[in-house]
Amino acid sequence: MAEPAQNGAMPASKEGGGGAGAGAAYVRVISSDELRAHAAADDLWISISGDVYDVTAWLLRHPGGDLPLLTLAGQDATDAFAAYHPPSVRPLLRRFFVGRLSDYKVSPASADFRRLLAHISSAGLFDRVGPTPIVQVAGMLLLFCAALYCVIACASPWAHLLAGGLIGFVWIQSGWMGHDSGHHRITGHAALDRILQVLSGNCLTGLGIAWWKFNHNTHHIACNSLDHDPDLQHMPLFAVSSKLFGLWSYFYERTLVFDAASKLFISYQHWSFYPVMCIARINLLAQSAFFLLSKRKVPQRWLEIAGVTAFWVWYPLLVSCLPNWPERVAFVLASFVITGIQHVQFCLNHFSSEVYVGPPKGNDWFEKQTAGTLDIQCSPWMDWFHGGLQFQIEHHLFPRLPRCHHRQVAPFVRDLCKKHGLPYAAASFWEANVLTWKTLRAAALQARKATSGAAPKNLIWEAVNTHG
Repeated sequence: MAEPAQNGAMPASKEGGGGAGAGAAYVRVISSDELRAHAAADDLWISISGDVYDVTAWLLRHPGGDLPLLTLAGQDATDAFAAYHPPSVRPLLRRFFVGRLSDYKVSPASADFRRLLAHISSAGLFDRVGPTPIVQVAGMLLLFCAALYCVIACASPWAHLLAGGLIGFVWIQSGWMGHDSGHHRITGHAALDRILQVLSGNCLTGLGIAWWKFNHNTHHIACNSLDHDPDLQHMPLFAVSSKLFGLWSYFYERTLVFDAASKLFISYQHWSFYPVMCIARINLLAQSAFFLLSKRKVPQRWLEIAGVTAFWVWYPLLVSCLPNWPERVAFVLASFVITGIQHVQFCLNHFSSEVYVGPPKGNDWFEKQTAGTLDIQCSPWMDWFHGGLQFQIEHHLFPRLPRCHHRQVAPFVRDLCKKHGLPYAAASFWEANVLTWKTLRAAALQARKATSGAAPKNLIWEAVNTHG
C-alpha cells in the first residue's frame, strides 16, 4: 500500500476494483476507527478490499435484505462480499465509494480463503450446476403423482398413510431445491429460477421463499452468533447455551424471554427435541405467513402471497379426499413427521458447534464459518438425503457453489483448516445426533439451575416466534 499523502489523501486503489473514478489521482484516507463510527442504519459504511463504501442509500434496496449489511456495518466485509457476490458485481460499487482504509490488513487465513475462492471461480465451478436440478424436479413430480394416486385411486388406509409420507419426502426435496435456488442460479436463467422457487416453495410447501431468504441470509452472515443468528434463537422451546436466557435478539428485535414456562420447556429439551421436530412445520408455516403480512419490505409480495395461498388450496383439498377424519389426521401427521427429518438435519450442522455473543467481525470470516459449522460424513450415494448440507463448512464458505462440487472442494478446505490450526468438525449422522443431544442436555441442566423470571405474558406468541 502506498504511503498516505501529507494532505490526507492517497493514490487511488486498484485492488478494490471499484474505488475512485478512473481520472481521480488521489482519494480520501479513512482509518478503521472512522469506519467503525459509521455503523448505523442512517449512516452505514463498509469496507471491501480496503476501499470504503457508503451504502446507506442501498440498505433497503439490497437484494439480500438489510440485516446482512447492518450486521457488518462499520467493518471490513470483503470475505462475506466475495463469498456471496460474483466478480461482475464489483463495478457496481463505484457509486458508493468514499475512500481508502489507511490501515487495511488481511489475516493469513483470509488471504488463503480468497486465493481458494479465486481458484474455484477460475475453474468455472460456480457456473456448473450439473444434473441435480433436473433430477430433483423429476423425482418430486414422481413422488407427488404417486401420492395423488394413493389418495385418489386406492382405498387402503395404509396407502393413504404412505401418501402422507410421500408428500413429506416431496417437501424435503423441495426444501433442498429452494435452498439451492436461493444461493445460485440452478437453471442459468433468473426468471426460470424464480418460477421454480415459487412453485416448489410457496405453492408446494406453503413456505414463502422471501421469508426464507430473509432468515437464511442473516444466518450465513452471523453464523452461530447467539444474538444475531436466527437459527439458534428457538426460545422458549430450545436453547443451545445458557447465554441465550434473557438475551436481546437483533433479528427478532425482542428479548428472548427466560421465564417459568421457558425454563420448564428447556429443562427437558433433550427429550422434547425430536417430538417437536416432528411438527416443526407448523411453526415455519406461521413464520412465513407473519412475514408476508408484516410491514417489512417483501419483494414481489403479492406473488409470494399467491403462491402460499395456492398451497392452502391444494393441500387441504387433497386431505379432504380421504374418507374419514382419522385417516386425514394420519395423513397430515405422516407428511409433517417425515419432513421433520429435514428440520433435524438443519439443527445438526450448528447446534453442537462453537457459539459466541455479538456481531461477527468481517475480517474473521473463514474462522467463524469453520468454527460454527459441522459436516456430516456420508457416502456419495446418500448425498440426495442431505441435500448438500452434509458439506456445511464448504457451503458456508462458498454459498454460491453448487452442491455437486462440494466433495471436490472439501479437501482444499480441510488443508486450509489444518494449515491455520482451525477446527474442521465432521461426524456421522448418528454421531451428529449424539452431539446435538448432549448440547441440548447440557443447556437443559443449566436451565434447571438458573433463576427464572415472571410468568410469561403471552406464551403462545413466544412459541409462534420460535424459528425452526
